[in-house]
Amino acid sequence: MRLPRQCGPVSAAVIDVLVGGDPADLPTTVTAPEDALADDDLQVALWSLYELHYRGFDDVADDLEWEPQLIALRRCLEIRLLAALRAEVTVEQDTGRVADRLRRLIDADHGPPLSRFMQTQADRNQWSELVMQRSVYQLKEADPHTWAIPRLPLRAKSALVEIQTDEYGGGDPARMHSELFRVLMRELCLRDDNGAYVDVVPGITLAISNTMSMFGLRREFRGAAVGHLAAYEMTSSEPCRRYAKGLRRLGVSDAACAFYDVHVTADALHEQLAAHDLCEGLAAAEPDLTEDILFGAAACLAVDNRFARHVWDSWSAGRSSLRADHAVQEAVS
Repeated sequence: MRLPRQCGPVSAAVIDVLVGGDPADLPTTVTAPEDALADDDLQVALWSLYELHYRGFDDVADDLEWEPQLIALRRCLEIRLLAALRAEVTVEQDTGRVADRLRRLIDADHGPPLSRFMQTQADRNQWSELVMQRSVYQLKEADPHTWAIPRLPLRAKSALVEIQTDEYGGGDPARMHSELFRVLMRELCLRDDNGAYVDVVPGITLAISNTMSMFGLRREFRGAAVGHLAAYEMTSSEPCRRYAKGLRRLGVSDAACAFYDVHVTADALHEQLAAHDLCEGLAAAEPDLTEDILFGAAACLAVDNRFARHVWDSWSAGRSSLRADHAVQEAVS
């Protein structure tokens, strides 16, 4: 994977250091942007810093992963992201069971009807655009939440391992969800290499991945990490059913639809596991993390809704949802 292009002063400073510049030249503070969740510069910079903890970049030295001044800047950017998330979501105080509170939170959530549009109306170009956007996370699906495994008590840890085992294909590399997504990308004639479309997706798309990475990489956010995962598992089954129907409407093969097909059944099972064994297991062992669990779930819903709203509003206005109004054909080429 190659480094993304800079899109502002902060991402430019990060990329300069990653290609050999002096870490002393990094900014020590970052002014809070008007909308941190959608700010391209902040999100590209943060995404680049997080990727050092995953597979890294082909043209970046491995030892920069723990360069102190990069970590200091990352923490500064995380403060901005966290403040934006806390401003975006409200978690009602409640003494009920965690699983019940998660269900009420999800039932009260209403975003734009993107999955229904993809099922019934989206054309091939719109499908390609959505898949390009989603590839930023889906090609490393499950990895951010896996960071939480060693940080959890027994019952919650066992539940998370069970969920992640399915995400990673149950021992079959071809059945890993990230690999199933690659099959879909290839059928749509899209590049399937990691980070291929980072340069054309907007900041809100990167915020989806960055929120997960922040929760997963920082032990203090282990409660938010499991709540985030639970919200994903509890809300994806029916939308994935619609996505699969939308692809088949366009004549896409069963092999390429498999990514969504497996989520219809797997996430229906994971929903109960995530809400009860994972989240309630953690809350029972560490009650002080209860509100963090709900915050993580609410953050997941809020950022995904912001993303869906961006796509919906862009298409409703007759323009691309990609950054700088890139056409799908341009991005593919």
